[in-house]
Amino acid sequence: MTASHVRVVAAASLGLLLMGCGGGGSGFFGPSAEPPPPPPVVESAPPPPNMNPADFIGRWGYAAYHKEADRARTVGAARAQCNNAYTIGRGPTGGILMHLADAKEPQELRLKAGADGKAYLGPEGPAPDTKDREIVRFDGRELVMRWVDPEISARYGTSVYARCGAPATAGGKRQPG
Repeated sequence: MTASHVRVVAAASLGLLLMGCGGGGSGFFGPSAEPPPPPPVVESAPPPPNMNPADFIGRWGYAAYHKEADRARTVGAARAQCNNAYTIGRGPTGGILMHLADAKEPQELRLKAGADGKAYLGPEGPAPDTKDREIVRFDGRELVMRWVDPEISARYGTSVYARCGAPATAGGKRQPG
């Protein structure tokens, strides 16, 4: 056997050996002994007690304020916006369809209870997250939320939503209002 034949056989053997050590299934040495790692699981926070996504669905007048002294005036301004109402919809998997900050399209959001005892609305995952809004007040007719992220909160302020018409119950019937 010549030196060039030895190099070819050695290179081929090394290639077969490396194919078997690829770690991705079968190779020269058979299937890999270790299964692939499972995909990461995103843990979601539990929903806040006494809050049902169905209670948020509907048409809402919207306004926002930056100073607490402006809150009462802003609630009135939100009620006046019912002629140009913001619609909160039901998501395809039972969540709440609303816009995130700076988003063109609404996204399905979840009601979440934070470890701090506060209620949040935001994307799937633990609360509070920087994309979440803290639910400051919700009684079925008025919804007040503030963004968790300080930069977003500074731009958008505290949001006030005033329900246009009577709120629906979880069964879909209107409450007297």
